[in-house]
Amino acid sequence: MSLDRIFEALASRPRRQILAYLAELELTTSDLAARFAMSAPAVSRHLSVLEQAGLVGSERRGQFVYYRLNRDSLVNSLTGFAFELCPVGGPLKRESRAIARKKSKAT
Repeated sequence: MSLDRIFEALASRPRRQILAYLAELELTTSDLAARFAMSAPAVSRHLSVLEQAGLVGSERRGQFVYYRLNRDSLVNSLTGFAFELCPVGGPLKRESRAIARKKSKAT
């Protein structure tokens, strides 16, 4: 993974927002598209850039592909810290945390 790819991926506000959502739970393209004013194919293109940069990973489960934050990356550690301070990332991260709690209670 090159720094150029990482910085290209982080240069996009929607991609930074996707990373904030994925910081707390795994989501599908459809789950993410429901949170944005964009189509699932557009979200998929953003996820592809994030995956090529090594910032997210994916796993197919049945008919769905679940995306997760790649926590092994130093860049993710730094962006996670920035999300806590960021006026946009913090609320998105808290929203994902609440969703994760609801899902764990339902199971």
